[in-house]
Amino acid sequence: MHNLLSCSAVELAARIRSKDISSVEVIEECFKGIRAMNPQLNAFVALREEEALKEARELDDRIANGEDPGPLAPIPIGVKDLEDVAGMVTSFGSIPFKDNMARRDSVQVARLREAGAIVVGKTNTPEFGFTGFTKNRLYGVTRNPWDLEKTPGGSSGGSAAAVASGMVPLATGSDAGGSIRIPASYSGCFGIKPSFGRIPLGPSELLHMTATWTLGPLSRTVSDAALYLDSTFGYHPADPSSLPRPSMSYLECLKQEPPTLKIAYSPDLGYARVQRDVARLVEKGVESFEEMGHRVEIFKGDFPEVSNAWAQLMNAELYGLLQKDFARIREDLGRTLAFSLEQARKLSVDDMIAAQRIRTRLNKVLWDLFDQFDVLMTPTMPTEAFGAKGPPPAEIDGHPIPLLGAVAFTYPFNLSGSPAATVPVGRTGAGLPVGLQIVGPRHRDDLVLQVARAYERFHPWEFPLPHPICAT
Repeated sequence: MHNLLSCSAVELAARIRSKDISSVEVIEECFKGIRAMNPQLNAFVALREEEALKEARELDDRIANGEDPGPLAPIPIGVKDLEDVAGMVTSFGSIPFKDNMARRDSVQVARLREAGAIVVGKTNTPEFGFTGFTKNRLYGVTRNPWDLEKTPGGSSGGSAAAVASGMVPLATGSDAGGSIRIPASYSGCFGIKPSFGRIPLGPSELLHMTATWTLGPLSRTVSDAALYLDSTFGYHPADPSSLPRPSMSYLECLKQEPPTLKIAYSPDLGYARVQRDVARLVEKGVESFEEMGHRVEIFKGDFPEVSNAWAQLMNAELYGLLQKDFARIREDLGRTLAFSLEQARKLSVDDMIAAQRIRTRLNKVLWDLFDQFDVLMTPTMPTEAFGAKGPPPAEIDGHPIPLLGAVAFTYPFNLSGSPAATVPVGRTGAGLPVGLQIVGPRHRDDLVLQVARAYERFHPWEFPLPHPICAT
């Protein structure tokens, strides 16, 4: 892999300021990597090479004139194809929306570009981000850089594959039930779902899902994610649920080690089944925190089973967004999405009230937990990555699991709105990455980032990847 593409975003930003490299060099190398790797991975589904190079030349001119190009200049980023980039199609991975041209950037994309980042293209996603693997009838299957027969996860699978392979150091993601953390875990990179409301949604009404939806980054390093978050957090009138901008810099926070922590570890949340070698790697990752001097206790409390409540709230909200077009586009939607929306049509007010009560019960459990502990740790995923074309596993180590058993650890923290990150803790016997999930109290994104960075210092994860296509 070329030297520039192996640099972190923080390193690239520093090198551009020292005039060690030019923005044009970075973008040219980025597209060289995309041309070499994307045909096999299918991470990117649309590119804007000419526009990106033009923006890079403009950045170089500004730097030559002594201007500050922004903290993210000239970082190439991929944008998940659920989010608007002006002048590009936002298809949502769905045939009925294949010509849906965006007229303006999403709030998140606009903030990234204002900070100097350069959008190089759109990354693949399952239809409306609806599954934990990345395949759709419009653009096809996205593959895992560690094993091309496996999925990188979903729904931010294109973004994860682009980051993990080294095509870009940063990419946008969204997470309604694990869609940042699932692919980060399966692809061996870092991902964080911030606290609910940290990054504003909108201004497009499509996928403005306030019940479970959160935007966030996929990155190679924790510091890169902090740099991204520093540029995207803060209130925007397009999203009345968005939070004020924090007074702190998350990148600056990472310069401090977290205090001695009291860590709750739940290997199964009381109901999940975990693949044996995944469980061993996660446990070893948790033990690393004891080696660092932190206190770890097995959490013996019971978590409420929230899968039905989560599915009802998410499906109902998505149906509400598509309701006026549903009859017209029904036959062109994928079977999984169409079936779920049909089920959502049948939900009653009583169903929604019951789901919200379960959500309240979960938050009470977490309130009590975080009254005793600083952070909670769990496996991110119960298995290693499965086949690229799906479906998710129906059993683990020979034992049947329920429909959502393959994502048992992620969706509860969408219901709670908690910040949750995943760090790579090793690879299974099949050579596939495994992630450790770190969950913090709501609005303590800084603490989650500090804990993740502490692990990264103690156990730096592998990069670049060993797969031949990533050594271009």
